[in-house]
Amino acid sequence: MIRKNSAAPVRPPRERGTWRAFVLALVMHVLLGFFLYHGIHWQNSTPAGAEAELWTAVPDTPMPRPVPPPPQPVAPAPPVQDEQADIALQEKKRQQEEAARQAQLAEQQRQKLQAQQEAEAKRQQQLAQQQAADLAAQKAAALKQKQQLADKLKQQQLAEQQKQDQLKQQKEEQQKDEQQARADAQKKADAEKAAKAKAAQAQAEAQAKKVDTERRARLAQMQGMAGGEGSTGQGLAKSGTGSGAGGNAASAGYAEKVQRRVRPNIVWAGDTQGLETVVAVRCSPTGTLLSATITRGSSNTQWDDAALRAVQRSDPMPLDTNGKTPASFTITLRPAG
Repeated sequence: MIRKNSAAPVRPPRERGTWRAFVLALVMHVLLGFFLYHGIHWQNSTPAGAEAELWTAVPDTPMPRPVPPPPQPVAPAPPVQDEQADIALQEKKRQQEEAARQAQLAEQQRQKLQAQQEAEAKRQQQLAQQQAADLAAQKAAALKQKQQLADKLKQQQLAEQQKQDQLKQQKEEQQKDEQQARADAQKKADAEKAAKAKAAQAQAEAQAKKVDTERRARLAQMQGMAGGEGSTGQGLAKSGTGSGAGGNAASAGYAEKVQRRVRPNIVWAGDTQGLETVVAVRCSPTGTLLSATITRGSSNTQWDDAALRAVQRSDPMPLDTNGKTPASFTITLRPAG
């Protein structure tokens, strides 16, 4: 902390015994005044001279008069007052010198203390300036370091953002490629499926025409054999379709309806050569599938299971032209190939 210079003068430290010296000086001054007063009055008084009368008997005969001795000089009184005044003056001079010496010493101490205070203040000021400079340097270094860290972080964030953008772009391109590949594969699969469906439909139509022709021929033959009486029989369905008997004969186009219902439910990716399965079904008039059993299987049990599942998944069966489903009929299933 910097000490500020006070406007009041710096006083020397008070020494011990100051009051005692002050009282002693006061007493000496009183005594000196007393001696001076009485000394002046003593010097103004004229000392009285001594007078003496001598009486002697005069003889009748003249005698020689003795020569009187010379008068002895009167010794002056000792200058008591002058000595005391000198002592008092010397004491006063000594006191004045002592006071001057004390004042000089106090002034020297004051100057010394002031010099020390100024030196201390200057040192404190220099220390404060040095601390301020160090603090400013530290702040500048901290600010520079913070700016460097911020720049580094910004560069890292920019690099990370660029990396993320590149990854996102690569991912989008990859997704586009995958979507294009899936689209191409789907188009190809759809084209193959459409081609297979078209071929299967053509084959089914041909088979349906063949079956219908055979059925008509058999019906005509049976009617001829029965003498023209109407009878019911069981029609056979080829290529995955069928018709049935059960009070009502199936119409000519019913086999194709059954074929369109069952064909999409066939799931088979194995061999297609020489496989044929006949499934007998029973239905309610509304088309609900009551039962489905394999009456003649193929040499491949897996294909037989796939054919049976396809029939079961086709529930309900389609209605005939009369609004009802035949009670029972058989369906001959072959894998498309």
